Amino acid sequence: MTKVLLTGVGGNLGSLAADYLLELTDKNNLIFGGYSDAAMAKYSSQGVETRQMNFNHVEGLAEKFAGADVVALISMPFVGVKRQTAHKNVVDAAKKAGVKKIVYTSLVNAADPTNPSVEKIDHAFTEKYIKDSGLDYIFLRNSQYAEAMITNYFTFVHMNAPLSNSQGDGKMAYISRKDCAKAVAHALLADDIHHSIQNINGPELLTISDFVKIGNEVTGNDISYKPITDEENYAIFDAMGVPRTTDGEFQEDSEAPFSSEGMVTFAQAIREGKMDVYTDDFEKLTGEKPLTVRYMFEHQEDFQVGERHSQDD
Repeated sequence: MTKVLLTGVGGNLGSLAADYLLELTDKNNLIFGGYSDAAMAKYSSQGVETRQMNFNHVEGLAEKFAGADVVALISMPFVGVKRQTAHKNVVDAAKKAGVKKIVYTSLVNAADPTNPSVEKIDHAFTEKYIKDSGLDYIFLRNSQYAEAMITNYFTFVHMNAPLSNSQGDGKMAYISRKDCAKAVAHALLADDIHHSIQNINGPELLTISDFVKIGNEVTGNDISYKPITDEENYAIFDAMGVPRTTDGEFQEDSEAPFSSEGMVTFAQAIREGKMDVYTDDFEKLTGEKPLTVRYMFEHQEDFQVGERHSQDD
């Protein structure tokens, strides 16, 4: 059986993917990696092999991938050269260790040069670097996490104000982070998929007005959507104490644990129709249908954005 290594098990997405893998295959086929020994303790206590790894440091990194056939690279939460360098370090180390395939969590429409999202720059870089390495690959181009917008919805409910952002009437096939994690697990075990781009989308294309309407119908709240400019969007995040870039200081338990530059340019990309990709790749990969936004609102306690996890040094 193929030996698979899942990175990032201490994070929100990685921990979910780890649990799915334990349901799908024998633990002896698995290696879990992360920067925090404490986060990996629950898996090592179950008999899963775990390895502490920090992608910001090259020395000894190749040894962490030894014996693995396929590696899942969960993209780092910081943005820019730091993330590109960390991802490059993983690809180089994995190749040196004899890894055959990389499963990478990318972003919808990542390779489109007209996509204004700053987040996609690092994803496009990483996809190209993996391709140029000669390794086999599966790129999981994820749509936006519905959890981020569900948390955002309730932020405006608590403020008794319209949900305001600059994505206008653009559409997105919102996907649950749980489904993205399920896709990672299945992709790691997919021996018959090679050199492939998989678009991991939710079951329906929605405008943010559609999203808010579903939230209102399920929860009984009655907020509206208010389109604003990108600069007004930045001002909202500034008032919340959200840093402009991932080099800034993030508040603990923030309802927006992302940089505002990432979120505002993402909204711009949605507004300009750069994110309205909709496929059934998720169902083909996993054999299951993705969760709906309505279902997630009906079980809102289980679908919040959560805390930020990163290791920046």
